[in-house]
Amino acid sequence: MAVTHRLVSSSAGRVHLVEQGSGPLVLLVHGFPESWYSWRHQLPVLAAAGYRAVAVDVRGYGRSSKPADVAAYRMLELVEDNVAVVRALGERTAVIVGHDWGATIAANSALVRPDVFRAVGLLSVPYAPRGGPRPSEIFARMGGAEEFYVSYFQQPGRAEAEIEPDVRGWLAGFYAALSADTMPPADAPDPHFVSTGGTLRDRFPAGRLPAWLSEDDLDVYAAEFERTGMSGALNRYRNVDRDWADLADFDGAPITQPSLFIGGALDASTTWMADAITAYPATLPGLVSSHILDGCGHWIQQERPTQVNDLLTGWLSSLPT
Repeated sequence: MAVTHRLVSSSAGRVHLVEQGSGPLVLLVHGFPESWYSWRHQLPVLAAAGYRAVAVDVRGYGRSSKPADVAAYRMLELVEDNVAVVRALGERTAVIVGHDWGATIAANSALVRPDVFRAVGLLSVPYAPRGGPRPSEIFARMGGAEEFYVSYFQQPGRAEAEIEPDVRGWLAGFYAALSADTMPPADAPDPHFVSTGGTLRDRFPAGRLPAWLSEDDLDVYAAEFERTGMSGALNRYRNVDRDWADLADFDGAPITQPSLFIGGALDASTTWMADAITAYPATLPGLVSSHILDGCGHWIQQERPTQVNDLLTGWLSSLPT
């Protein structure tokens, strides 16, 4: 079954997508620092199961448009990109599935546009409703004398200066730092934090790729970021306070559509946000199933493709058509 690359119109200009199969539309949204390629193991399986599987390059990534304005990467713009893709494909509704930042984009797409997104699957990052203090204030308090990586990413150009001189090496270290088989031991300095005057890379493991990532896979990711630069991807982090303001009308709001959550037991996203998972009866009242995969890190659909594919297809088959 052939894979088709397409460019479709969006408010920023274009969205690049990769499509396989026919049937009900399933929109796949990647996280940082990835691309549509993160769904390479899911596209053929979903297509074989009778779905029209479509993986996008999020705004700022790959062949999708990269506006210069940082504010163009706010959440509501990304939600509208997803709506534009559904419309451009001639569909009225879709199931949306996201990983990492893509999970948050998918959740907000379902929250803001329930008329378009009839079900939502979240990988690695749990749904936590908007609320509390400004996110930048929360992140600034994390880590004590150290700086949380989200805060480190806030200033335009700062993280770019670390990453762009050696994109391939930085990506290899970042992927390894959050993978089950290569992450630092529990008593090592946490790679989510930066020491005073240091860089994130200082804490990355070196010398070994995680089992899920081949040299060729790394080449695909590195080639995209070497061509585009990192600012489009990093600008997502630079909009957390804008998102908090933009989504004020949704403070505390649940997502009521049928939903799925899959997390990795060794992923900081699921351990730090354990309270969000506990709150699912209130925040995801349409939850069909929730799964924590033992011994799995952050890159869940690449670390455990068969297990994730089985959970995804099982959940999709349970949805009303």
